[in-house]
Amino acid sequence: VYKPYIDDENTIVVSPHKIYGPETNDLVLQLRKRGIDTVILGGMSANLCTESHMRELIEQGFEVVMVKDATAAAITPELGDGYKTAVTNFGFIANDVLTTKEAVQKMNR
Repeated sequence: VYKPYIDDENTIVVSPHKIYGPETNDLVLQLRKRGIDTVILGGMSANLCTESHMRELIEQGFEVVMVKDATAAAITPELGDGYKTAVTNFGFIANDVLTTKEAVQKMNR
């Protein structure tokens, strides 16, 4: 179902990651090969995959913009609100934290 959306000359498919971040796949290589230095990031689980990718990409020298309403996280009585925790960390670490609307507006400038 998704293949028509990614089979074009503008989409790069990287190898799968093993745990949460891009340390074990070729994401950083693919970005560097294309001269990309800024990543706009959203994703499935704010406090796991998305935050791990943000941290590693920052560590690798990329500018990272987090789109806070393009991700989510679990909330449990025992562990609390993973989303709030992740968004707090985004603010401490990322180069910028935006909503989807704000990110689209900046891209269209």
